[in-house]
Amino acid sequence: MANRDGSYAGRHRRGASDESVLGTGVTTRQIEAFGRKVTTTASHLMGPLADPSSSVHYQHAMSELHKELRRPGIQQRVFSYAKASPTELVRSKLSTTEIQHRALTYLPDDLLRNIPDSENVYSLFQGFQATIPEEEDEESGRGKKHRRLDSRTSKLLEQGVQSPKEPPSLTNLRRDRDKSNHRLEMMNVRKNMCSAEIREIDNKISNLNSMRKFVLDRLEDIEQDERQAEQGLLELDNRIEEMVEDLDDAATLGHAVTPPVEVDFEDPAPDHDVEEMNESFMSASIYEKIPSPRSNKRHKPTRRKSIPIRHEHFEPGSNIRELQAHNDMITALDFDAPFGTMVTSALDDTVRVWDLNAGRCIGLLEGHHASVRCLQVEDNIVATGSMDASIRLWDLSKADYTPRETRFTEHTHDAEGDQDDIEESSPPPHSSSTRDCPLFSLEAHVDEVTALHFRGDALVSGSADKTLRQWDLVKGRCVQTLDVLWAAAQASATMNSSDGQWRATGRLPDASADFVGALQCFDAALACGTADGMVRLWDLRSGQVHRSLVGHTGPVTCLQFDDVHLVTGSLDRSIRIWDLRTGSIHDAYAYDHPITSMMFDSRRIAAAAGEDVVKIYDKTDGRHWDCGAGLVAAAAAAPEEGRRPAAVVGMVRIKDGYLTEGRKDGNVGVWSC
Repeated sequence: MANRDGSYAGRHRRGASDESVLGTGVTTRQIEAFGRKVTTTASHLMGPLADPSSSVHYQHAMSELHKELRRPGIQQRVFSYAKASPTELVRSKLSTTEIQHRALTYLPDDLLRNIPDSENVYSLFQGFQATIPEEEDEESGRGKKHRRLDSRTSKLLEQGVQSPKEPPSLTNLRRDRDKSNHRLEMMNVRKNMCSAEIREIDNKISNLNSMRKFVLDRLEDIEQDERQAEQGLLELDNRIEEMVEDLDDAATLGHAVTPPVEVDFEDPAPDHDVEEMNESFMSASIYEKIPSPRSNKRHKPTRRKSIPIRHEHFEPGSNIRELQAHNDMITALDFDAPFGTMVTSALDDTVRVWDLNAGRCIGLLEGHHASVRCLQVEDNIVATGSMDASIRLWDLSKADYTPRETRFTEHTHDAEGDQDDIEESSPPPHSSSTRDCPLFSLEAHVDEVTALHFRGDALVSGSADKTLRQWDLVKGRCVQTLDVLWAAAQASATMNSSDGQWRATGRLPDASADFVGALQCFDAALACGTADGMVRLWDLRSGQVHRSLVGHTGPVTCLQFDDVHLVTGSLDRSIRIWDLRTGSIHDAYAYDHPITSMMFDSRRIAAAAGEDVVKIYDKTDGRHWDCGAGLVAAAAAAPEEGRRPAAVVGMVRIKDGYLTEGRKDGNVGVWSC
């Protein structure tokens, strides 16, 4: 039986070996025979020639090979192999689905060589196992059991796990220990997975920050090109206007000039006849029509069409630029638009005009005989009020200045580079660059002008002579004078109360406090804050006080209102937000030092509160935060070196999240908030 089985197995193996290879009809047995023949042939060729048996074997092998090659079937298969392509051979053995699967799962050696080394000490199976929520212990009571085993099944499981020689309590303890070890291992796996996710998120954030910086640089280039395009458009408009004027002048001369009159030189006429002849030759009307030589005056430019927006994408509190503007304390500053034109004044008796986009001084506004205490910039018109009791208006569009391209990005100062980062003073501007800017002067006050505001063709100014004056900018003269003390007395008598009368603030008089600290006008409405802490709302049509807002206990130094609210700052260290509809206090908050300057935009209230930083109040989320050089210096200073104090901020202006602040050391900082 064994022999039979063995013979059957041998036949089965031989039958299996006789199967054709790749469907060609060539069996394994034939291939083995062919291999033996090739081996014999090679050994004969490489063997010694003296051996007579090797030649016999060689001849026998060659004869057998020739017999095999003469068979038609072998020749047909060899020719079919030669004609078939490798693709046809593969398709003859593999299905289309298997070919597609192998094509998708194939990885070239280049990709396999560049596989990064994994820092993960846990396997993929362990990570998958850690993601499965495990059942909490019964003692904690926090887990959820999906299925409850009956008592019989649990007893059988416990009997199968525990050793027959160990008590059940020891087995339970060991089982609990194994569960705790497994749970601790899963916690380590989860912790490692969380750490890996955090690193991946950090890498994504880094890549996104790089992309953001690239797009921000592209936005800056677009805004630079936009500024140059607007400048070119303005020049084209001016050239067109000049050409139109030339054509009009030529047409006027062509219609007005008369033929010359013949004069008899032999009989000279008397002097009065010569005068009559000259009058007939060129009459006064004709003389008035002759164009005068054009000066270098500039045409009135159009309002800027584009507004830079890249500062809105800077991180809040980012320093955009530092300017060493003056050599003494800055008393007033204002700008028209972000990256536009800024005007600053200081106690060094100078008024400077700046190009915020390039950080360059355009020129000086010369004409006042003392320091300028207040100013306002609106488009290209600048109004300045001085300690010499005069008000001057200037047109910056007539300045001889060509903007230059300057690239910059948001940055913060380091501890050693605070002073180095301040913009080096640019070459001094030509004295004639702002020679054509003065328009006219308004002189009626008898003491220094401490506050002013203009809108349209109307300007209102406040002075230490305890009066408010309304000016007509078209005619250039004062149209109304308001006596603050007299109006306060009249309001008190009319309302039969003490709310409107002049009152003491309850504090010692401050010699530095201005009688009129701040004011703002809109059409016939005027809001004025004075040294008694009162905020009076005037009606310019009647010249009377319409309402008095009582709340501050110190002189009012700054105010601003919109359609609904009025925001005021005072030396009593508080900022109050009033509801103009009811006259009541909407909100209020206090600081540690007196408020010297304040301004708000659509979202933020910025205030200078006697510190080296600007106090920002976000009206949207009610958050208070600081912005300025003092905060940067404190963060950059080393603990052992101590903090290098920055100068106190005295003036602040903010528009659309673009903030400028003037300090007592004469420097100006530009920030994004």
